[in-house]
Amino acid sequence: MSIWKRESSLETLAAECRRTLVEHIGIEFTELGEESLRGRMPVDARTHQPYGLLHGGASVVLAETLGSIAANLCLADESKMAVGLEINANHVRAVRQGWVEGCARPLHIGGTTQLWEIRIEDERGRLVCMSRLTMAVVNRG
Repeated sequence: MSIWKRESSLETLAAECRRTLVEHIGIEFTELGEESLRGRMPVDARTHQPYGLLHGGASVVLAETLGSIAANLCLADESKMAVGLEINANHVRAVRQGWVEGCARPLHIGGTTQLWEIRIEDERGRLVCMSRLTMAVVNRG
C-alpha cells in the first residue's frame, strides 16, 4: 500500500521544478515507488566545489529536494504543506564526475512533523552522503 496521499508522476514533479534550483543543477526524478522517491543529480561544474569534487551543499540540495517533495506527497489535506525544519548530512565519499542518486524514505509520517532519511550513492552503489530531514507540517498561506 502506497504512502502517497496526493497523486503525482515523474513528469508532474519535473514540471513543478522548472525554473528553480532543482532544474538549474540538473536534478532528475527517476522513481516514485510505493514508499520512496528517487532522483539523480549530475556531478559536473554546476555541482562541484572549487577542488573538482561534488559539493556537500549540492548533496544537501538533492536530499532536501527529494525529502521535501516526498513529504508533501504524503499530505491528504490540501490546506497543509510540509516545510523543512532541520537537515543534517554526513558526507562519506568524494565523487568527481558522473551521477549520484538519492532515495528518500520515511522514518516517521505524523500530523505535525515528518522525518525522512535520504541515502545518496554513486554510480557503483557506494554511499556518498547520508542525510536526515525533519519536516514541519504547517498551514498554507
